[in-house]
Amino acid sequence: MMIMRDVSIEKSKFVPSEELITKVQNFHQDEELFRYCTLPEILKYVECFTGPNIMVVHTMMINKPPDSGKKTTRHPFHQDLHYFPFRPSNRIVAAWTAMEQVNRNNGCLSVLPGTHKGCLKPHSYPPWEGGVNIMYYGIQGYDENSPRVHLEMEKGDTVFFHPLLIHGSGWNKSQGYRKVISCHFASADCHYVDVKGTSQESFEKDILETLHKLYGFPEDASLKDIFRLNVQLVKGERTNL
Repeated sequence: MMIMRDVSIEKSKFVPSEELITKVQNFHQDEELFRYCTLPEILKYVECFTGPNIMVVHTMMINKPPDSGKKTTRHPFHQDLHYFPFRPSNRIVAAWTAMEQVNRNNGCLSVLPGTHKGCLKPHSYPPWEGGVNIMYYGIQGYDENSPRVHLEMEKGDTVFFHPLLIHGSGWNKSQGYRKVISCHFASADCHYVDVKGTSQESFEKDILETLHKLYGFPEDASLKDIFRLNVQLVKGERTNL
């Protein structure tokens, strides 16, 4: 698992604590936490998208802390497919579960309805004055006045969404923490694609540099190599991924 901190926190002051940790990535590698990925209440909906051969491809426990005043707890509008080197997109789905009440004050999800029917747009870091967290890419070239829906949720509510859906979240204006569980599933029948020459190459570069620095991961590896090691079978048969 990888622990992430907010960009507003100085590296010299970083210690694992609720105040500083914003995300725990890839919790499905832990046997106990993997149970979330196998819940029948989740899988009965996931299977409608993926079919019977289900892989978990990415998981996060997200702890959006009270904002420091720099609005760094925002997440720009993006499409999750930007992070995934496999297709087709219609066989990938996110499950996003609120661990407590989520509202506009503590930074709920905002989505642009209908955008899942579009294509993958170029992504880059937004030019925010307060700073942008690593790998918090935002899409380019969208109408900022587009109608949006704010997903206010109660503890235990789960929303499922397509990887092309444009979504983001606001900054946490409260004094509490916005905790959620996020899990991406994909059909084991999906196929890998080469991201070289696409806007996804920026993510490949960032993640490989991070993994090389932290764990000595080969610099000449690919995004596909990372996912081949990380994905895990949940149900059915591992046919491809």
